Amino acid sequence: MKQFLLVEPVVVMYFFAIFASFPLMQQYVYHRLWEEEYNSSLIHDEDNISHCELNQSNPNFIRQKEVQKRASLFSMSLDLSSLIPSLLMTLIIVSYGDRHGRKASLYLPCIGGFLTAGTYCAISFFSLPLDILYASSVIGGFLGSFATFLGGCFSYVADIVKDARKKNVRIAFVDMLLGLSSGIAGIASGYFIKNLGFTWSFAIPALLHIINILYIIFFLEETVQRSEFQQPVLSKEGLKELFSGVYILFKHSSCKKRLVLSLLLFAFMMYLLTNLGASSLFTLYELDSPLCWDSVLVGWGSAFSTLSFAGSFLGVYFFSGCLKDTYIVFIGMISWIGGITMAAFATTTLTMVLVRIPLLFAAMPLPVLRSMMSKVVLENEQGSLFACIACLESLTGNITIAIFNSVYAASVVWFPGFCFLLSAGLCLIPFGAVWLLLCIGIQERDHVLLVNEGDSTGEES
Repeated sequence: MKQFLLVEPVVVMYFFAIFASFPLMQQYVYHRLWEEEYNSSLIHDEDNISHCELNQSNPNFIRQKEVQKRASLFSMSLDLSSLIPSLLMTLIIVSYGDRHGRKASLYLPCIGGFLTAGTYCAISFFSLPLDILYASSVIGGFLGSFATFLGGCFSYVADIVKDARKKNVRIAFVDMLLGLSSGIAGIASGYFIKNLGFTWSFAIPALLHIINILYIIFFLEETVQRSEFQQPVLSKEGLKELFSGVYILFKHSSCKKRLVLSLLLFAFMMYLLTNLGASSLFTLYELDSPLCWDSVLVGWGSAFSTLSFAGSFLGVYFFSGCLKDTYIVFIGMISWIGGITMAAFATTTLTMVLVRIPLLFAAMPLPVLRSMMSKVVLENEQGSLFACIACLESLTGNITIAIFNSVYAASVVWFPGFCFLLSAGLCLIPFGAVWLLLCIGIQERDHVLLVNEGDSTGEES
């Protein structure tokens, strides 16, 4: 059977399934909590339009805010339940790929995604308790997570792309596919709910995960060939290899290389925290007054967000030819600060749609920072690097969603947009970290020097 070095179909199917699931899950929990609290449906059966009370003196307005709080806190606790297993497995699975192959870090998260979507489907169909989702979350964590899949994808790309500029563009292209898939999935999720209901809507991403698993196993070519002398994974030496990769990456590096990697990792984590934390609240923010969007509008809102990924890919493509990587990162961060500040004060549908314009380049920093780190390390350190990135990404992702959901629950009554202003303020921290890199004199040509320094240090030791 012919196999291909094309990870892009895997990316599209996985991201579509995941991003179709996210709004479905949030809206299903929101509806279930409303029904459990007030013993009434949140949706009109005849037109499928959500109740949303604008009059603050109406008792339903207070109920609406209370359900917003409960939904936010439930999402936070659900994410925390998978934190430790997903953090551990992200480190193990992506490190595993450095010597034993990349495909495991791709299909295991797909299996976890299938189990999660299937659990939601069963809960919706049989009206089971929402607490079952905690078991699903933990099991999904042990099978890897969103960050595990990303770590596997970027390691795969790093294996097949060697040119520095092409690596920038290829990683940004994967991020663009992420955005486009999320936008299409966002549109689809609204129509899924309207025309199919929650049960069959959850069945669609579950089916896509199954197709993806089959493609990865039977059609995707492996980039890492396992040596016949390689230690078995379950042996003592094999387990030592899995956990020692990141340690050796820093131990055998020069001081300058360690400093650069540390600053880049810190900037990456902090920008991810500010970006993911605020963007994860868009659905709840749009469902609440004064916007009061229904599921279709929420879907279209997610679709408009794809402008950011498409614009960021074009930005990376053109800016990489004339600007340093650090300046591309600055442009992206300024774009995020401007757009998310505007979102904090959006009170009309038009304004919330227009928020996506200043966010046009906001997705540039993450792929460029990944590419910068990849350029700093040796070819045989790519797996260890992306294992480290994926592990920190998993930790940061879970923590930031928990933090922002807690802050949103505490501030939704007096100022729902406070979390967005908080995100804009926190974005100044990674901006400063990248500025420090620029101040200490890290130039584009230093990437090669740092790699050679690290190689020499490793040989001496």
